[in-house]
Amino acid sequence: MIYLPPLRRFLLPVLILVTFVALYRGLPFKGSLPSIIVHQPATPPDGIRVPISSLHESLPVANTSSNHLLPPNRYFFDNDGHSRASGNGTKSALWQPILDENLDVLFECRRRANQYTGHIRLPNILQNISQIPQDDPRPDPRIFWNPTIIALPHWSENQYLVVSRIVTDGNHQENVLCEANICYVGSGKNATKGEKPCTPEDIEILGPAGGMRCVHAPITLSVPPTPAEKCEGKFATSRYACFGLWLIDLRGLHPPLEKLLASSPTRPSLGPLKSYPSLTELTRNPPSTRSAIEKNWMLFFPPNGEAYVHYDLPPLRSDRRGRTFAKLLGNGLTTPNLTDPMEENCLQQTTEEEAGNVAPGGGQWHQATNSLRLILCDRADRKCKPTPEKTVFFALIHRKFSNSLGLPQRYERFFLVWSATPPFGMLAISSQPILMANETGRGWSPAETWDDDPEKAAMLTKRSKQYLNATSNATEPNTEVKPHWAEFTYTVSLAYAWGRAPRKGSEGDESEDMHVGYLDDEVVLGIGVDDAGSVFSRVQARELVSCMRACPGRTKRASERESMLQTYR
Repeated sequence: MIYLPPLRRFLLPVLILVTFVALYRGLPFKGSLPSIIVHQPATPPDGIRVPISSLHESLPVANTSSNHLLPPNRYFFDNDGHSRASGNGTKSALWQPILDENLDVLFECRRRANQYTGHIRLPNILQNISQIPQDDPRPDPRIFWNPTIIALPHWSENQYLVVSRIVTDGNHQENVLCEANICYVGSGKNATKGEKPCTPEDIEILGPAGGMRCVHAPITLSVPPTPAEKCEGKFATSRYACFGLWLIDLRGLHPPLEKLLASSPTRPSLGPLKSYPSLTELTRNPPSTRSAIEKNWMLFFPPNGEAYVHYDLPPLRSDRRGRTFAKLLGNGLTTPNLTDPMEENCLQQTTEEEAGNVAPGGGQWHQATNSLRLILCDRADRKCKPTPEKTVFFALIHRKFSNSLGLPQRYERFFLVWSATPPFGMLAISSQPILMANETGRGWSPAETWDDDPEKAAMLTKRSKQYLNATSNATEPNTEVKPHWAEFTYTVSLAYAWGRAPRKGSEGDESEDMHVGYLDDEVVLGIGVDDAGSVFSRVQARELVSCMRACPGRTKRASERESMLQTYR
């Protein structure tokens, strides 16, 4: 039997609605009442209009592939500054949208570049990392390199985890881990709250500038063996490639970390969920895009909880492969490449003249570190809100130069910034390579390296002569007069520093917030030296993402752009 409810229960609402419509339509003036909308949408501001003719570099432009909508027409302008929506009939060969003022901080320069080397030198120094623990200060003959530094939560007894690599007999490499703290020398004016002054033993081990030292002896991380299905010999380590990338939650290898992350004093929980509790290989999709050797991939995590893997950057002067990234789907599987097909290469800027003192080819771009999420305003600014427009990702990349034998001559340090919202378009790259205060670049004389400090250049030139004289008659060189320090360095990790000031309403960062920061937060860089040592530096994020140049915009002929606009109208 079909039951129909009595219609009289709907009679009163229908009568009220009909009465309201009749009254509205009977008004003497059309438009006397607004449409039935609680609030009219506010008209977006036009922003700052910048004529293309006045620009030395292209500006970052919203993605314009067929998968993404174009900005409103009023945001485009021609060389005369007229809006494309103004209807004045002006035609221009090139036109671009307005510059997002939230990105202004990326293009501010505070320091001049070295006239000989092109580097920008920051005032922050490199400091040593020692794996010799405080409870057992005996020398350790092992060589620790490739330091990955991870800041621990604010309630941790110690500040950092340091994961390093060591080479054992037979060239087998192991990963070792220790908890570590930073000690300071002098007044501690720039020390972070909770840091302690260096003891005489610390200074003897770390050097006169202090640094980071393990609390306990490094422990070996027992990484499970990886299955081999595609390769043979010493590269039998991967299902998908002869040299693959694998992911595992560090808590599975270091149980104390799991206990620590589950002990937040302000947010009791079992800690963040494990996405990769066991060793899992990441791969590319489709299979035809996979390489025999895969390395230096980096992950990035938008605020919505998703995860992406960034595979490649374009070769220096080629679009042969281009930038590629994909979304992680779980179990190591990924989507196909999600890079906007209209995104232009942001890295094709090195000229033959710049590369004249190295082997043909002018170097290669290498991804180097993990990525961090950055809010483009200050943590100390109460008005600072982490909106999508102010949020970006940044990571460090290297430009690698080789000598005539194909051996590495130097790595140059650049920072790369891209949008934190889909389709994650590239925004900017460092306009010049970056050095730290006590770091030198291989390939230049002391006078050239220190052209911004003539007194230091003269001192190092003198020490260089003393060094040559000392080594000509001695079996052991006098390292105190060595002309350069940290000539060949490479950066392998980024982390926001321990002990950041808490935001209003909290005692400090929770574990899930450790990879998100602000312009006035310090970043710790884990750096290897000559494949034989480990150092670090602490730099304010603002310094790392300043003096950048904008990536090329997606400029097109007006007729082509107009055709695309018509598609979306």
